[in-house]
Amino acid sequence: MRDARDGGLLSRLTTRLITYGALAARPLTLGVRGLVVDPDGRVLLVRHTYVSGYYLPGGGVEPGETLEQALARELSEEGNIELEGPAELRGIYLNRNVSRRDHVALFVVRAFRQTAPRTPDYEIAEAGFFALGALPETTTRATRERLEEVLVAGAASPYW
Repeated sequence: MRDARDGGLLSRLTTRLITYGALAARPLTLGVRGLVVDPDGRVLLVRHTYVSGYYLPGGGVEPGETLEQALARELSEEGNIELEGPAELRGIYLNRNVSRRDHVALFVVRAFRQTAPRTPDYEIAEAGFFALGALPETTTRATRERLEEVLVAGAASPYW
């Protein structure tokens, strides 16, 4: 004999399995970028070995990481940057160039120290601080737009 509550339990379990399956098939991705500004107003940009152009340092948020932990890890890995104070969350952007489910959290970093200049390796071809008026020619469109929005008070976009 089946209890009516068993049917409700089975229904709830089935609903959860369908929900989790849908999420697994369409995962949301989340990354962080750091707009690191030195006392002279220069910004840290990196050039990767596997993609062309200069970018703000950053990368994906790992399972179990907070946004702030991911930012600290990425800045350390890509620029030898250690945070010395809180970073300001500037915005969260939809990165529709990657997918309709990819988002980037942009932080502005002013309280930091660089432990040593970043030397090239298998991931980072170059990292350095650049004045806004002397950005590398191959600085990406999205990077230029975020610099304009944050440092020159341009119109903010919800898209990366």
